[in-house]
Amino acid sequence: MSSMAVFRLIFLVVFLGWLVVWIMLPTKLYKNTWTPKLNSKLNSTYFSGQGTNLLLLSCPMMFIAALGCIYLHAKKQQRSSYSKSVVTSNRLSFLRRPALVMAPLGTVTAMELAFAAMFIALLIWSLGNYVYVSFGHLHIHKQGEKVWQTKFRTVSLRLGYVGNICWAFLFFPVTRGSSILPLVGLTSESSIKYHIWLGHLSMILFAAHTVGFVMYWAVTHQMAQMLEWSRTWVSNVAGEIAAVLALAMWVTSSYRIRRKMFEVFFYTHQLYILYIVFYVLHVGAAYFCMILPGIFLFVIDRYMRFLQSQRRARLDSARLLPCGSVELTFSKSPGLCYNPTSILFLNVPSISKLQWHPFTITSSCKMDQDKLSVAVKRLGNWSQKLCQEISSSVDRLEVSVEGPYGPNSSHFLRHEQLVLVSGGSGIAPFISIIREIMFESTKPNYQVPRVLLVCAFKNSADLAMLDLLLPINDTPANISQLQLQIEAYITREEEQPIADNQKLLQTIWFKPNQLDSPICAFLGQNNWLWLGAIIASSFIMFLLLLGIVTRYYIYPIDHNTEEIYHFSFFVLWDMFLLCACIFLASSAVFLFLKKENATEGKQIQNLEVPTPTPSPGSWFRNADRELESLPHRSLVQATKVHFCARPDLKRILFDCKASDVGVLACGPRKMRHEVAKICSSGIADNLHFESISFNW
Repeated sequence: MSSMAVFRLIFLVVFLGWLVVWIMLPTKLYKNTWTPKLNSKLNSTYFSGQGTNLLLLSCPMMFIAALGCIYLHAKKQQRSSYSKSVVTSNRLSFLRRPALVMAPLGTVTAMELAFAAMFIALLIWSLGNYVYVSFGHLHIHKQGEKVWQTKFRTVSLRLGYVGNICWAFLFFPVTRGSSILPLVGLTSESSIKYHIWLGHLSMILFAAHTVGFVMYWAVTHQMAQMLEWSRTWVSNVAGEIAAVLALAMWVTSSYRIRRKMFEVFFYTHQLYILYIVFYVLHVGAAYFCMILPGIFLFVIDRYMRFLQSQRRARLDSARLLPCGSVELTFSKSPGLCYNPTSILFLNVPSISKLQWHPFTITSSCKMDQDKLSVAVKRLGNWSQKLCQEISSSVDRLEVSVEGPYGPNSSHFLRHEQLVLVSGGSGIAPFISIIREIMFESTKPNYQVPRVLLVCAFKNSADLAMLDLLLPINDTPANISQLQLQIEAYITREEEQPIADNQKLLQTIWFKPNQLDSPICAFLGQNNWLWLGAIIASSFIMFLLLLGIVTRYYIYPIDHNTEEIYHFSFFVLWDMFLLCACIFLASSAVFLFLKKENATEGKQIQNLEVPTPTPSPGSWFRNADRELESLPHRSLVQATKVHFCARPDLKRILFDCKASDVGVLACGPRKMRHEVAKICSSGIADNLHFESISFNW
C-alpha cells in the first residue's frame, strides 16, 4: 500500500469515527451510558464540561485539517500521469453526472444528492432521538405547566440542537484556503452552494426554535424570560440578538438581492462576526466545542487573508476592450503556481476599502511565469467605477489581492475532447484553460484534448473577449498547433457592423512603485506545510492555554460545579484564546516568511507603452485585412461567427463522437441548466458535464 493510500485510509477512518459520534450523540445509549463514563474521564479540572466534546468532536477534524496539509504537500510534489486519471474518472463518472437540475438548487450531481439525502437523514434521526429521549424524562419547568406545553418546549429546544449540527459544517465551504475541501476534490468557489444550503436549513431550524420558545413563554405567561441573561445557563437575550442578526443576513442573501444590490448583501453579511459571538454566547462552551473546527479553520483563513491583503499588488497594465471589459495584468513571482479556472479577489481602496470582488484568472502560470491576469466585465457599480478610473489616465492604481484560489489539478486535460460552452463574461475561465492547453501543446509527444469553444455574445463588440486568448507579453503562443475550433454567436445583431465604426483595443501601462510588490505565494513554496504548522500549533496552544486558565483560574472559583462562575464567561475565554492563539501562530509564520517574500518582490520591470492594436472584433469585420502575426491569423481562421443566432446546444453536443468528452459550461444559469440536462439525458454516455459558476 502506497503512502498516499495510507493517508487516505487514515482520513476515512477518522472522519467516519467523527460521523459516528454525531449519529450516536442524540441516542439514549449515548446519554445514559456513554456520557457518564466519558465525563468522568474527560471533563477534568483542566477542561471542565468541555473535555468530552473537545476530544470527540473538535480534535478529529482538526487532526484531518493538519494532516491533510502534509498529504496535499506530498501530492503536490508528485507528477501523476493523466492516463491513470482517465481510468479513475471513468470508473466514478456516473457519480458526477447531473441528477437534478432545478433553479433554486442549481445543478446537483448524483454524489451531491446522495450526501444531501444522508445529511437530511442525520438531521431527522437526531431530532427524532432527541425528542424520544426527552419525552421519556419530561422536566416541568413551571408549577401548573401542562404536559403538552412541556413537550412543545422540548421540541423547540431540540430544533435548536439540530440546527447546531448544520453549524458544524457551515464554515467549511467558505474557508478559501481550506486543507479539507481539496481532500474531496472541492474548491471554495464550487462549495459556496453548500454554504447556502446549510445556511437556509439552519435558519429554518433556528427560526422554528426561536418562534417556538416565544410561543411557549407566551402561553405559560413567562414573557419576562425574553430579557433574561442567566449566570448559570444559556442567555436568552444573546439568542434573540443572534436571531435578529441572522434574519437580516438571511433576507439580504436572496439571489435577487445578491445580483441586483450586491452592496446590501455584502455589508449585511459582515454581521456574521457579531452573529457568531452572540450565537456562541447563547449555546455555551460545551456546544461551542461541537462546532469549533469549522470556526477555528475559518478564522485562521480569514486572518491569513487579512495579512496578505495588507500588501499592495504591482499592477503592470490594463487592456481596455471595445466591449467595455478590461484585463488587468499584475506582476507575480515565478514560484506562484495556480491552475486554470482559479480566481483572485481584488480590493481597490479608491473605490471601496471594504469591498472584495472575485475575478477569473485568464493567464496560465506555465505560459506567463511572471505575470497574472484577470478579466473584469463592466456590470455592477464597482466594476464600472474601476473601468472609469482606469480610463481616466491614472499612472498608478492601488490594488490589494487575496488568492489565487482554485483547483489543485488541471483535471480537464484527461479528456479526449473539450467542449467549452459560455455566455457573455462566462468565457473568462475558458481563456485560462485554452492558454494552458496552448502551452502543453508545445511539448513534444504530448497529447492534448481537442477544443471546441461555443460562445454566445449579445453584440459583436463582445468578440473582443477572444483577444484575451493571446497573452499580452511576448510569450510564444502558437495556436496553429492546437486543435481549436471557435463557434461565436451574436444574438442581437443581424449582420456585421460597418468597419469604420470599429474601436481599437487600448493597453494602458502603469508606472512601477516601490511600495507595490509582485503577487506571491503568501506562505511560500511549501504553503501547505506552513498552513499545517499554523493549524497544529495554534490548536495545541489553544488546548494548553484553555487547560491552564480553567485549572488555575476558573476551577478555584467554580470547582467544576458550573454554578458559581458565570456561564457566559466560559465561552468568552474560549473565543479570546482561539483568536489569540491563531493571531500568535499566524503572525509568527508571517514574520518568518516576510523576508523571503520581500526578496522576491525587489525586481521591477520597466515596460514601454506600445501603440494601440485592433481587437479580433475588428478582424471579423474586415476579413481581408492582412494580419501581422501568426497567432492572430490562426485565431481568426479558427473562428466562425454566426449573426442573429443562438447555439443549438443539443446538436453540437450530440455531434461530438469522441469517447471521452468533457463539457464545461459557464454563463447564465438558464444556459448552464440546459447543458446539464443534455449531458444527463443518458442519450450520449461520452459527455461528462461540469458547471463553473461564480454566482454568490
